[in-house]
Amino acid sequence: MAHSLIFLDRNESNYGPAPKCYDVLRTAGLESMSWYSREFGNGSKSILTARLANDFQIDESSIILGYGAEDLLKQSVQCFLTKNDTILIPSYSWWYYKQLAAEVGCKQAEYQLVLGDNGYEYDVDSLLELYSRVKPAMVFISSPNNPTGNAISPVELRDILLHFSDSIVVLDEAYSAKSTNSMMKDLLAENPNLIIMRTFSKYYALAGMRIGYAVVGEKVREFTKFTNRYLGYNRLSEQIAIAALDSPEYYEEIARKMSDDKEMMYEEFSRLPGCTAYRSVANFILVKIPRSIYTPLNSYLKNQGFVVKFMNEELLNSHLRITLGTQQQNRTLMNAIIDFFREYAPEEGIHRSFQPAFHEFRKEITHEAAL
Repeated sequence: MAHSLIFLDRNESNYGPAPKCYDVLRTAGLESMSWYSREFGNGSKSILTARLANDFQIDESSIILGYGAEDLLKQSVQCFLTKNDTILIPSYSWWYYKQLAAEVGCKQAEYQLVLGDNGYEYDVDSLLELYSRVKPAMVFISSPNNPTGNAISPVELRDILLHFSDSIVVLDEAYSAKSTNSMMKDLLAENPNLIIMRTFSKYYALAGMRIGYAVVGEKVREFTKFTNRYLGYNRLSEQIAIAALDSPEYYEEIARKMSDDKEMMYEEFSRLPGCTAYRSVANFILVKIPRSIYTPLNSYLKNQGFVVKFMNEELLNSHLRITLGTQQQNRTLMNAIIDFFREYAPEEGIHRSFQPAFHEFRKEITHEAAL
């Protein structure tokens, strides 16, 4: 077993935040750590909400800060839903959505994502049909979606929102930094029932700082009172978030490297028997593998120093979700997976403990090839 593990299982960033973020920590003083915010004296809720309002050209009063997007998702459910309500969530989605619904005792209905030529896609027609049938109080749309990695297109999003005017729509954009930036103002004007949620955890590599935000439409302004923080927010986190916003070139370069690495992984997995890597616009990829190699592959990768997510859910139980690490980490991980297939291939002799699993593995591959 390796002495240290590289964790690629929770969609964190191993590149780390921009250098300007570290500068904030090095220069933090009494004001940031010992005093409450006094931004209200300047007519603002906080320096970060003021900055975001300026960037998006929207009213600052419609922006809410939270302890990551996780905190705001929970509060949105608690603020608006009761046990008599129904919430729509994606069928392939973050398990936390279901837990939030269960906590308030509301009914859940799942809409389907379908497998297209290169990855998962939103089935808009099916979603609209289900919506008209169950008449939900709230709809969760995750774009990009975890764990499938697909996003909803701007055209599809606008079409869906037009049909959802009687419900609160929560658009979870935790895995995107810019997807609706240019549309933010128009989307909120057109859809006063909309709540858009973001986080600095993924793209900006600040998961440990726990800072996210929501932007709300006119009809759901009640949410701003529910989440009000009389004494302000985390002043140091706000400064670090602004430093990240001030470093676009740094993050664009990381995004480019991750895009290159995803292409590398798509190509490599396409050569491995029984494996399919699905296209993703997030900082992770979903890969279908033979279920029979779950245990030996998991053990092998840990021995090589890597931890990835082996999915074990009702609809995704033969899949890996691999967080993109640094370019060196991604290449080393991919080499380890390739070596696993080479080292334990039946024609070259496999370890005795793995023989039953690989017997089933070969049966799966032969069956798929015959279809």
